[in-house]
Amino acid sequence: MEIKVLTDNFYQVNTDALVVPIYEDEAYQEGLGKELDEATGGVISSLFERKEFKGKANETAYIHLVKGLKARRLLLVGVGKQAKVTNLQLRQAAGTVARFLRTKKVKSLAFLLRDASALEQSGEAIAEGALLSTFDPDTYKTRERDKSQVEEFFVLSSSEGQAELEKGLAKGKILADSTNFSRNLVNEPSSNLTPKDMASKAEQVAREANLAIEILDEEKMKELGMGAILGVSRGSAEEARLIVLRYEHPEASPDSTIALIGKGITFDSGGISIKPSEGMEKMKGDMAGAAAVMGAMRALGQLKPKARVVGVMACAENMPSGTAIKPGDVLTAMSGQTIEVVNTDAEGRLVLADAITYAREKLGATKMVDLATLTGAVGIALGPVYTAILGTCQDLIDQIISTGSEVGERFWQLPLDEEYGEQLQSDIADLKNSGGRPAGTITGAYFIKEFTGNVAWAHLDIASTAVSNEKKPYLSKGATGVGIRTLVAWVMSQN
Repeated sequence: MEIKVLTDNFYQVNTDALVVPIYEDEAYQEGLGKELDEATGGVISSLFERKEFKGKANETAYIHLVKGLKARRLLLVGVGKQAKVTNLQLRQAAGTVARFLRTKKVKSLAFLLRDASALEQSGEAIAEGALLSTFDPDTYKTRERDKSQVEEFFVLSSSEGQAELEKGLAKGKILADSTNFSRNLVNEPSSNLTPKDMASKAEQVAREANLAIEILDEEKMKELGMGAILGVSRGSAEEARLIVLRYEHPEASPDSTIALIGKGITFDSGGISIKPSEGMEKMKGDMAGAAAVMGAMRALGQLKPKARVVGVMACAENMPSGTAIKPGDVLTAMSGQTIEVVNTDAEGRLVLADAITYAREKLGATKMVDLATLTGAVGIALGPVYTAILGTCQDLIDQIISTGSEVGERFWQLPLDEEYGEQLQSDIADLKNSGGRPAGTITGAYFIKEFTGNVAWAHLDIASTAVSNEKKPYLSKGATGVGIRTLVAWVMSQN
């Protein structure tokens, strides 16, 4: 899809469909509202009067051959109450119309930008919404696959501020493309995306985004004493990989290195503590944290902030076999700490333990953020709406929550008091890898905390937000790419 700015008047633009965002409390007595209604022969006000359209968020009204317009169709899209409209509603509106109009075989549309303030942010939101909405998880379908797409998405605005709007559109395209790249990874069958395949994808990203790359195989991990990730990988025929992507701006501060760290379990059977068969097919997406890190690094390489960032992805399969770790085994992590494995299905925190230690000791990380589909418990606590965030640095946590709010991703902080660590006490090792069912999200994070040393750290448990189980007007069912846009915007703010 090509996204461009047009400076024509809305009633003169020659396109398949003119799209007009409409407020729920729209007034037609003055300003643009009045001009719109008069130009269309009172079509908009009549819809409100007959209560056929109310302007609620993502509501649509599709009208053919409207008098006074060169456009062949008019699509109204609700954005809710005017006082509450943010870039989140704008992003959703752009996604809603792109998904809706492609079902009508529309090839070009013109989206009327009604608010001329904050044009760069508006452009970014529109591009993200339009391009994220076009993603569908139908890669392997051979029939009943709708290949129709909107080819041209024009944003109608005045010529004043056009450069600012175009800058936002360009940034939004980079973010959306990188997010869709990661969504494809999460949806990919595990037979086609092993840890080695993840390394190959990272090499592709490094070439395209001009990033440095380092890939640690199992032999190198043995030399470094990474007994935790190697323990998880032991039951699989597929070897583990620790992948590092590096971005460094020439003007970056030498005293600051941001580490983005992702859990990359390319398939999680649960190991010897095997999962129930129902729903196990979804465990191909247990590498969503690593996919998000790869997508974020892909975007950062193109956006070029004045920062030094390393993306660390700990990739392995967790399988049951005669060589797999067993409940009761003790592993020694790279940090030297010993771990009693009481549940082999609590494996994500094990691979993160070594990845975080590597980022801290070998890569010089001064701030660390990890993303992981870590616990089923987070879905019980927060459902599919909020991503849980925990950590050791309140300032870092506050920054991520605030940044997430700006880009339309929601985070909710959970506590991490020392008392929760008591559930991880082991009789024979330094700690257990699971504290049981009570406060499962918190104790999972507490385990990871034990490997962070004195480095500022935040943990994002994306287990309930990495995949959407329902189709929305502006988003397909399947992988969401959660966390990518937040992390990129946060890194950009650290300049």
